[in-house]
Amino acid sequence: MAEKGSAAVHNLKVLENIEVRLTVEVGNTEIKIKDLLRLNEGSVVELERLAGEPLDILANGTKIAKGEVVMVGEKFGIRFTEVASVEEMVENL
Repeated sequence: MAEKGSAAVHNLKVLENIEVRLTVEVGNTEIKIKDLLRLNEGSVVELERLAGEPLDILANGTKIAKGEVVMVGEKFGIRFTEVASVEEMVENL
């Protein structure tokens, strides 16, 4: 049993320096192609997420956390409010 745990720790160490793309998803919706083609500057599309609801944080397209937008100097940042376990993250990446 200890060998299995040791192998898992070794495998995690191997993965630690691999870069992943973090994406923050504000929301989504579905629209018809005809409506998509009518979009222009100034168009507004309503998203399914409610204002103030935590945003999804994805690593390489896989949801790993939820968070809220913050300002970091002149840039946007994300404060993590819920985070998947290390095991869940590694398993799903």
